[in-house]
Amino acid sequence: MNVGQPEIRVQTRIESSPAPVKNQALPGVVQPPASAIRTYLMARGNSALADRAFHGLMVLCALSIFGIVALIASELVIRSQLAWSKFGLSFFFSAFVDPVTHQPTYWDPVNGHFSALPFVYGTLVTSFLALLIAVPLAIGLAIFLTEMCPRFLRGPLSFITELLAAIPSIIYGLWAVFVLVPILRTTVDPALIRAFGWTGLFVNDYPTGLGFLAGGIILAIMILPIISSLTREVMTAVPHSQREAALALGATRWEMIRVGVLRNARIGIVGAVILGLGRALGETMAVTMVIGNSPEIHRSLLANGGSMSAVIANEFTEAVGDLHLSSLIEIGLALFIVTIIINILAQLLVWAVTRGAPAQSH
Repeated sequence: MNVGQPEIRVQTRIESSPAPVKNQALPGVVQPPASAIRTYLMARGNSALADRAFHGLMVLCALSIFGIVALIASELVIRSQLAWSKFGLSFFFSAFVDPVTHQPTYWDPVNGHFSALPFVYGTLVTSFLALLIAVPLAIGLAIFLTEMCPRFLRGPLSFITELLAAIPSIIYGLWAVFVLVPILRTTVDPALIRAFGWTGLFVNDYPTGLGFLAGGIILAIMILPIISSLTREVMTAVPHSQREAALALGATRWEMIRVGVLRNARIGIVGAVILGLGRALGETMAVTMVIGNSPEIHRSLLANGGSMSAVIANEFTEAVGDLHLSSLIEIGLALFIVTIIINILAQLLVWAVTRGAPAQSH
């Protein structure tokens, strides 16, 4: 030891550990002591039974959705057997022709003549008008919110847009009756008759404001938030690298949106439009209050008409016979099947773009 240097002493502390436990199953083999977590879990007992019960309960909850859909479909099929056996598929595309007047009779509950053709026509016309009005507005709104909207305005505007989807349809119907229909009757319809009456699409000597056009406009307002929200989600899922690459090549903002965003999101946008179509096809109360509820087919968009959901809501509780009731249920079955197919197709198209990833705000 060198003189003058302090002595360094290292004191080791040996902590006592539990003595190892011999394995009773294998004599001579020393088993390490059980940890505190293992001791706690072993003290709780076997939880396999609880896990299996929880798993079975969750599977039952998931299968209940399929059960509900199957029960609804089976009940509609059973209740519509009388109409199916009497009219068959011709129920949706043919009508009874009066042998004296040679005029088609589509819906005559007194004489037992039923045809869903005018209601299918009215549903398709109003839904097409709704898409024609709502799709450009929804895509423009989605582009503004995702690409151009200031950050302080994005939240409130998104909230107001989604709030439109939460308003009950009866409120839309009341607003249409007291606000929309008078505007159409006094201002819009006469202007359309003067400007485009020669086309035959806007012909009505005494416009009341009710008809296909009013139904299409109210449907457009109702499906606007659905298409806009899904379009915004799909556009948000487009990688930023697509935008940056377009801008790096000298593209303007519009060219960047058209080439880098809309082109990559087009499948999802189509899915959003189809999903909005599914909502438009099944809407009942708002359309019932403004479409006029007339079982006729007219070329003019200002004429009164009917829709599949509206005729069910109007006549189900006042059906005059079993055939009448069965015909209404058959219309409901067709609307149920078409709505399910459209919604499944729309969800698949949206998933094809987003791949199930949640939207991220810029």
